[in-house]
Amino acid sequence: MREIKVTDIQNIRIGQAENREAGTGVTVIISEQGCPVGCDVRGGGPAGRETELLKPLANAQFIHAVVLGGGSAYGLEAGCGVMEYLEQHNIGYDVGIAKVPLVCQSDLFDLTVGDPSIRPDKEMGYQACAASEAGNYRDGNYGAGCGATVGKMYGMETCMKAGIGSYAVQIGQLQVGAIVAVNALGDIYDPETGKKIAGLLTEDKKGFRDTCQEMYKTYEVVENKFTGNTTIGVILTNAKFNKVQLCKIASMGHNGYARAIRPVHTSADGDTIYALSTEQIDADQDMVGTLAADLMAKAIVNAIKHAESAYGHKAYKEEN
Repeated sequence: MREIKVTDIQNIRIGQAENREAGTGVTVIISEQGCPVGCDVRGGGPAGRETELLKPLANAQFIHAVVLGGGSAYGLEAGCGVMEYLEQHNIGYDVGIAKVPLVCQSDLFDLTVGDPSIRPDKEMGYQACAASEAGNYRDGNYGAGCGATVGKMYGMETCMKAGIGSYAVQIGQLQVGAIVAVNALGDIYDPETGKKIAGLLTEDKKGFRDTCQEMYKTYEVVENKFTGNTTIGVILTNAKFNKVQLCKIASMGHNGYARAIRPVHTSADGDTIYALSTEQIDADQDMVGTLAADLMAKAIVNAIKHAESAYGHKAYKEEN
């Protein structure tokens, strides 16, 4: 097994665009020929587009782009820019009178960072696609990770800056990778060391509080729970799988979330994972799903370690 760049995975393009002043952005993964995609949504508050296409009973077998974005539900407009770009490049499902690009999207909530009136829009979605031609993907405060933060049980005053992260490996001819924008309610741990690396800060911001332990202090119903969260990710592989198998791989990928994020999959998160296949080689589904969970956890750690302090929120790099 050797580490590779997620951009080395065959037959995909990845592009990013962001508005740094506003604190929001878009990451797009494009398959020009179309590819099978599965999805598993575990969080209670997702903002998504066209996820119904990925259910086993839906007719669509191929998707042309997966978009990760900021801006909560407002940011879903970015998908229209992705569609425009794909249509201009003759990419889509042929319906006779036109080629219709099939674009799935999930957004995280970053409106409490930067300027809440500016969200990913059609222009930003188009820009991210254009940027994919040169392959501008980077971990950190880029794309969907531009305004990402973690540890928000008590709001934005004691949270930390996060970002987007990736990790990919190659075993023989098999390639598997993960990309994830980490914007969790909970704390982030490095599964390899068990050490907390980001999350809910103390009031003086000099140390950590344990979000789970803070939650356990009371079981009173919280009517207005802070909901500015959601971790969204994509598993990518060159192995051949249909969308039913990819839904299972996406489900297994959530084990990576559980290893690195505590708590996870709450009603205040919209946690979502897509799984995408470029159909190059045969591989065992369970092996790939197990590996994908490991890579997703590593990608979450990279999202934290590559983030830069911004918008008044300190990052891991500031303390290490």
